[in-house]
Parts: sequence; C-alpha cells; structure tokens
Amino acid sequence: MFTKILIANRGEIAIRIIRACKEMGISTVAVYSQADKDSLHTALADQAVCVGGPRAQDSYLNAERIISAAVATGAQAVHPGYGFLSENAGFAEKCKKYGLTFIGPPAEVISKMGDKEAARKLMQANGVPTTPGTDVLSSVEEARAAAERIGYPVLIKASAGGGGKGIRQVDRPENLERAFQTASAEAQEAFGDGRVYMEKFLSPVKHIEVQLLADQTGNTVCLGERECSIQKNNQKLVEESPSPGVNAQVRRQLMDAATRAAKAAGYVNAGTVEFLMDEHSRFYFMEMNTRLQVEHPVTELVTGIDIVKWQIRIAAGVPLDFTQEDIRLQGAAIECRINATGAGKVEFFHPPGGPWVRFDTFLFQGYDIPPYYDSMLGKLIVHSPTRGEAIRKMQSALCELIINGAGNNIEQQISIIRDRRFRSGNYYTDFAI
Repeated sequence: MFTKILIANRGEIAIRIIRACKEMGISTVAVYSQADKDSLHTALADQAVCVGGPRAQDSYLNAERIISAAVATGAQAVHPGYGFLSENAGFAEKCKKYGLTFIGPPAEVISKMGDKEAARKLMQANGVPTTPGTDVLSSVEEARAAAERIGYPVLIKASAGGGGKGIRQVDRPENLERAFQTASAEAQEAFGDGRVYMEKFLSPVKHIEVQLLADQTGNTVCLGERECSIQKNNQKLVEESPSPGVNAQVRRQLMDAATRAAKAAGYVNAGTVEFLMDEHSRFYFMEMNTRLQVEHPVTELVTGIDIVKWQIRIAAGVPLDFTQEDIRLQGAAIECRINATGAGKVEFFHPPGGPWVRFDTFLFQGYDIPPYYDSMLGKLIVHSPTRGEAIRKMQSALCELIINGAGNNIEQQISIIRDRRFRSGNYYTDFAI
C-alpha cells in the first residue's frame, strides 16, 4: 500500500480524498494555486505545495509542476480527483514515466474512451446499444447529409472531452452550419481537439449512469445506477440512487451492458458508464467517464462502499473483496449540487446536520471564493430508507443550509425538490428549471 499520495486537485474533492487517505493511514500532499493558498485542502493535508498562478492552466492543469511536486515530496501515487487532469491520458502517462502510480485507469484506456467516436465503435462491436449517429464529420456538407439521413433534431458533439462542452442541438437545417462551427470551436478551446460527430437527439430521455469498480485481476463489479436527468446547460444539478425510473430487470440489463463496456475497454479502477434511457426503458450508450464522478456519494450511501478508498486499493494492486452478488442497494440517496452564482466572501456559513446528512464542501466562514474555477461550492447528500423520506430530508437540509455573502442556488434546489415532477420520479432531461 502507498504511504504518501499527492492530490492533484482542489476544493471539496481534494478534501474528500485527504479524508480517505487519513483513514487509511496514508500521508497526503496537497497542491494549490496562488489563489488557493488559504483554502481548506491545503490546511488538512500533511504537506502543501504551490504549483503556480491563479489560472488553472498555470497550476492545476500544469502537469509538469504537479509531477515535480510529487517527486520532490516523495509521493508514490497521484490521485487526480475529477476535472482538471483526471481524464488526461498524457498526464497519466507522465506519472508512469516518473515512477508515480496514477490512481485511475491506464493511459491507453483514458485515450480510447475519451475519443467518443472510438468509444462508440467499441461499444457497437461489443453489443452495447448506441444511439443512431456518425463517425467524425469532416465538413459542414457531410454533417448536412448525415442530418438528413438520421432525421432532425440532431446533436453535434465533441469527439474529445465531456462535461457538456462542445454540444449543440440542431432542430432545423438552416441552423446546422452555425452549430457545427460553434461546437467545433468550443471543443477546440476546451479540449484542444475540434473534431465533432453527430447523434440523433432523443427526447424525452433520462440520463442514467452505472458506477463500477474493476480491479487489476479482471474482476468488475457494478454498484447500481444513478439518475442524473435534472441538468442546466448540460451540467448536472440533482442526482439520486437508485433511479425512480429503473426497475430490477432494467437495472440488471444496464449493469450487464456497463460490465461489457468496461471489459471491452480493458478498464481498471473506478469508472462510470452513462446511458440515455427513453420512456420505454430502451437505453443507449452515451459515454464512459474514466474517473471519479462528482455524484459518487449517492452510490456510497446506498451500497456502503467507499469508492475513493477502493480507487486507492485497486491502484495499489489490491483485488476487490466482494462480488456482484454482494451488492445490495439499501434505501435511497439524493445529492444536490450547491453552486455559486458569482465570486464573493462567505460572511456566514451554517451546514445542515442530523442523521444521514452529508455536506461535502471546502467552505468556511470568511472564505473568499476565487473567480477562476468551477462554480460548485459543495454537495449536499442525504440518505433514508425510502425515496419519499429522502426527499423530505433533503428539503429540510436545504432549508437549514446557509451561505451568506456569496450568491448561490440553494433556493433553486429547494424549488426542484418541491416540484411535483421530481417527487413523482417521472422526470426527464427536459425538466425545466
């Protein structure tokens, strides 16, 4: 087992990883930007190293400085968290070059699954359902012909990357050229790769994802599914497990497809296979996230499995000590992402409490929220024996959560949780916020 791990991230996920390491008796090294010198993760880690200026590209995206910090502090492994360098195959390869264990899948798997065109072809070859679509499009003319063949509406999607970037919906032929150019330009800026492809736009659909763990001996275990259909600008807002729209039979089918996807990719470590599911419970592969997901806590609460600790164990060569038959989803868990609506100073902060209420955050009273990074301030997660009880618990917890001095979306989340469509469970990605 490792004795020291560097966390190549910031905010709540860096703190989450530090806590897991402390419980495992592993020393931690935090990296931070100049803007984050007073952040909580730097205080909680055993060591902290500044790796650059406030902008992400000068610090948290600077692979050379992060690896230098790992080598200089004697870290044996690097945990990338999510975002930043977590799905960067080049970074994973550099870690290996310098004798550092990358806590995630091998670089070649990240590269294979990060190329959405290659991933689609791999899924099709292994019997995993995919939406009607195309290979990478070389021109607007090729896109126009494909759209006529597939039928409007369609989605123009970035071949590389994820997180909702490089995606444009096209409802009419006259909008296609602009959407093609905009999606390609956004993909180029976000991922350094402007290639795009096309998929049929399906509606109404649910966004369902399957969490899995795969060890180095070939064991793959799925930890149930998460419902992630409530989104804004392709960014998830509310997640829950199990999905209210998935029955036992469909769950088995989803997990079987996710297992086939992981084995086809040669997957190792924690990963998530994402599907779109229509109102008839037909589902289609969307993408595979080769990293820890923001919403992993809801899976932890319904399975009792610490995903972060198992990421570390798997990277150290420890085989899974449970099988698919051991997984039982207990109760219901809901997560609400609490996002900032602008930079500001936290003048008063009160997190909610009580049994089975968890708020993963980096906030503290007096903290100045920097304007350089993702808007998420924290994740409020609750667990109860039934979905109805979980909804009431979440509503109570949201009403107790206070973050004064910095604009946030707490009231918006309360409105969602109170909405009759959410309470019914019969909601889709077109849920209007």
